Amino acid sequence: MELDKRYPGDGGEGCLVGVVRIPVKIVALIVVLPVRVVWDLLVAFGQAVRRHVLGPFSVYVLQPVLRAIGWVLTVLLKLVFVWPWVGLWRYVIEPVHVHVLAPAGRFLYAYLFRPLGEAFLWAGRGGMRYLLAPLAKGLARVVRVLGMALFVWPWVGLWRYVLAPVGRGLLWLGGALHRYVLTPVGHALAWAGSVLYRCLLRPLGVYVLAPLGQALVWAWHVAGRILRAVWRGVRLVGWVLVGWPVAQVYRHVLTPVGHAVREVWRSVRATVREVRAEVRRALFGGPGREPARSRARTLGSTTAAGTAPAPESSPPPRRG
Repeated sequence: MELDKRYPGDGGEGCLVGVVRIPVKIVALIVVLPVRVVWDLLVAFGQAVRRHVLGPFSVYVLQPVLRAIGWVLTVLLKLVFVWPWVGLWRYVIEPVHVHVLAPAGRFLYAYLFRPLGEAFLWAGRGGMRYLLAPLAKGLARVVRVLGMALFVWPWVGLWRYVLAPVGRGLLWLGGALHRYVLTPVGHALAWAGSVLYRCLLRPLGVYVLAPLGQALVWAWHVAGRILRAVWRGVRLVGWVLVGWPVAQVYRHVLTPVGHAVREVWRSVRATVREVRAEVRRALFGGPGREPARSRARTLGSTTAAGTAPAPESSPPPRRG
């Protein structure tokens, strides 16, 4: 009664549908249910790992480390490409130009170059030897000192007091990061992987996947045997319901009917030939003969098909 209530259409399907439905249910129970259970376990484990391991690790470890690395790289780029030029312009070139070069140029022009030029115009060669040559040497030394101050000493100081300490700090930071962050995280991940393999994947493979594979193989063989048996039953039912009746009808009905029809047909053909012969004999006289083509097609005839027929007599001409 329960089966009738649950499957109201089963009453008209027969036993064949039930035989096919049972192995399908067995395969679904053996294959689909364990796979779905394993999939749900893996999904739950992944969500737990993401919520309780990867999330806190990303929030409290990875994001601060990335922020610190970005800040260090920003500071390093500013130290190398921005702050040296800004400091050189703000604290060296502009103050030297405003407070040294411009007043010195004005002072030199007012109290040295102009009087020297006037004196050179009055003194001639003696002024060239004893005044302009020492002045040129002094100017060369000043220019050399200014060139060193502007283009050599800033870079040497930048390397000695900025880049080298920053590089040593980055090396120390990388070593500390490797020692106190990456190495413990790697050990933790390796331990988590080993625990995962030992406590989940290996038991899953040994106690779930291997029996599941064996059950699948067994279900495959059972389903094959059931299908072969069903096919044999279908073939037997088809032979009993269709093949054997058709063979019996062909053997005991159609074959005798065919022979009888063939004999009747032969008799009809013989009668037709005789009637044709009689008609020809009555119309044209002489013995009636059937053409060679008709004799050649006659079943059971012993006369050769290639024998030429006797010439027929033409009807006498009519007289008026």
